[in-house]
Parts: sequence; structure tokens; C-alpha cells
Amino acid sequence: MNLILLEPADWIDASHARVCDPRRLTHLREVHRAAPGDSLTVGALDGAIGRGELLTLTASEALFHVPALDREPPAPLPVHLLLALPRPRMLARSLEHIAALGVKQLTLLHTRRVEKSYWQSPELRPDKIHQHLMLGLEQARDTRLPEVTLETRFKPFVEDRLPALLAGRRGLIAHPGMPQACPRGIDEPTLLAIGPEGGFVDYEVTRFEEAGCEGVHLGERILRVETAVTALLARLF
Repeated sequence: MNLILLEPADWIDASHARVCDPRRLTHLREVHRAAPGDSLTVGALDGAIGRGELLTLTASEALFHVPALDREPPAPLPVHLLLALPRPRMLARSLEHIAALGVKQLTLLHTRRVEKSYWQSPELRPDKIHQHLMLGLEQARDTRLPEVTLETRFKPFVEDRLPALLAGRRGLIAHPGMPQACPRGIDEPTLLAIGPEGGFVDYEVTRFEEAGCEGVHLGERILRVETAVTALLARLF
């Protein structure tokens, strides 16, 4: 946790905040080895970053004095990430990586090779998604929470909502066997579609291409979703 990320409920007033949840308290004690009087990096959720003085630290709460937040968080990536819903255990790790890398718009999509049971996973509860995104933000010293949308039906999505998402964006679909290598170092607004571990089926690839997406690849190796996400975003941006 490289940032004490303060949510609205943590603030007592404009310059004081109280942390009460066990996860952050344990981290303050055991990782930071914090003590009253220490100055730590803090940030307001969806706001700025600054320094906060730890006033008290007990088994049940940490009290901070935050005189000012005067630094903006890192710039977001210019990408809307469209990700076929991964297996639940992989989803948790992927959400943390995605938040840490600076993605601010994420759509989780059902595709042919996504097991329907994945949509019933507790990892898709709003509180679980929020928890994993917060971990990613704390790692990267970012404060701006990504917006996550769930799309459980492929055909209505590509017909009704994909065209609007592509407006003003360059569309890329990452899929093994595509003729074009993934571009490097672009800075234009982009929609990036990444399939499940088994890849998109031919019908899905065709629908993305018909909508105006370019097919790209990362080489011959088949990567896990969390690895592919990291590799593609690092190469693109």
C-alpha cells in the first residue's frame, strides 16, 4: 500500500480522517510500522494526493491530520478496456492490475468461451470489485476509481453499444493469429478488446472487425488474461 486512500466515509472534517478497517490498520502497523507523528502519503478517493500526519494509531483506528492535498494523481490511460470475463480467481488479480496501470473505463463482457457460471461469482459483487480496484490504486498511488460495466450478452452489446464506444476511438481486438502486430506507443483514444484464455470465436472476431476494430497480436505465445492485459497496455501506452 503506497498510498493511504481515503474514502468519503473516512473524513471527519476538511482536514481530519479516521481509518477503521482492519486491512488498512494492519498494513499501517505491520508494513509501514507507522507511529504517531509519522508523515504518510494520503489521497482522497477521486481527488488529489498529499501528506498526512498520523496523530494516533490504536487496534481499532488511525487518526490523520491532512492539512492539504496539493498533487494530482497520475494521468489515466486513453483506453476503454473491453475484457471477456475471466475466471473468478483471475478476475481479482486482473482488476488490481488494470487499476494500477491507469485504466479508467472497463467493460466485462460475456463471450462464447466464458463459462456462464462465472457471472454468479461473489467476485462480481460491487463491494468485491471495489475492493480489488482500491488495492490497485493504492499500489500505483492513484486515486481515480475505474468505472466498471458488466455486459452479459454479446450480440446486443456489439449491435447496440459497441458503435457508440468506438466513436472517436481507435478499435483494437487482440487475438492470436491476427496478421498485424500490436502497435507501440500510441496516444490516441482507444478501445481495446481482449478475449478469454481460449480466445474469441470466429463469429466474435468478425463482429468486432465489422464494427471497425483492427485485429492485432502479441506473437505466437498464448498468454493468461492477466499477463495479456499487462503486456498489451504496456506496449500500447
